[in-house]
Amino acid sequence: MKIDGPFYAQLGDAAVEARRLAEIGYDGVYTLEGSWDPFYPLIMAAEHAPQLDIATGIAVAFPRNPMHLAYQSWDLQKFSNGKFLLGIGSQIKPHIEKRFGVEFSPPAARMREYIQALKAIFDCWQNGTKLDFHGKYYRHTLMTPMFNPGPLECKPPPVLLGALGPLMTQVAGEVADGLIVHPFNSMPFLTDHALPAVHKGLAKSGRERSDFILQINAIVITGETEEARAMATESVKGLLGFYASTPAYRPPMEAVGYGDLQPELNRLSKEGRWDELGSYIDQAFLEAFATIGKPEEIAGKLRQKYGQEADRLAIYAPYGAPDTMWASIIAALKAG
Repeated sequence: MKIDGPFYAQLGDAAVEARRLAEIGYDGVYTLEGSWDPFYPLIMAAEHAPQLDIATGIAVAFPRNPMHLAYQSWDLQKFSNGKFLLGIGSQIKPHIEKRFGVEFSPPAARMREYIQALKAIFDCWQNGTKLDFHGKYYRHTLMTPMFNPGPLECKPPPVLLGALGPLMTQVAGEVADGLIVHPFNSMPFLTDHALPAVHKGLAKSGRERSDFILQINAIVITGETEEARAMATESVKGLLGFYASTPAYRPPMEAVGYGDLQPELNRLSKEGRWDELGSYIDQAFLEAFATIGKPEEIAGKLRQKYGQEADRLAIYAPYGAPDTMWASIIAALKAG
């Protein structure tokens, strides 16, 4: 199991941050698509911490044409000597239609074809296969020598799909190289919903679980003192309240008996009462969605919770904590 860390750096401080995360002991780093581009910082990570795997976790797919992502992925895979993983996702409908201004529906069918188009482009560049992809949403039929970057010395980058709903998760199992499990997850949701959908998709494509990468994002609450753990708890409560206000994220809540809370939090978000969301997250909710404990307890709890399924474990901790603490946790995870 490889351990990935969140790469929050912007382009200007990406080199320093990449070296810091490598020194802590992470095997890889992943960027989020928030208020800056998720690809640019990875260039600096590849140059200044070449031992790290680098990944987008996720880049929003639909506003970008598959050909755009193909070129970006090819460049990063070549520059990093085969250490890039392309993580993509659909985002939710309001952002796609109102922020990016492009069509959203039907997301699962569109994403299935999107990944197939990416794989067709990769196959053309790597193996010289004629580019002749005809789909309902995407068509790629022209690749002249001037625009063909040619084969890589390493393999084409794997495509990991961030998914939460059953249809999108099945798409990951069918056509992607891996699944990025959203941080807003619970074990009943994973075992009863997400993993069965993955296996259904794998069976449809005739692949085995060993052909597939499962990256699980794990929200962690810890700290070296009671005060630090209390601050971490409040930070995570706010994060969980934010996620829980989104209608698309109701299924993991329903899996642990909190589905009825979602409409109330959604109402508060529409009223702009963002600061109140965390107050609705009780201890049982926290324990369902986060791994909680003292630093010396965290590695064992993470292994017990995710160790049998995760190929890559992505730590998600939205608060400040000493590097030495995380280094000890990661060392303990690797030792186990």
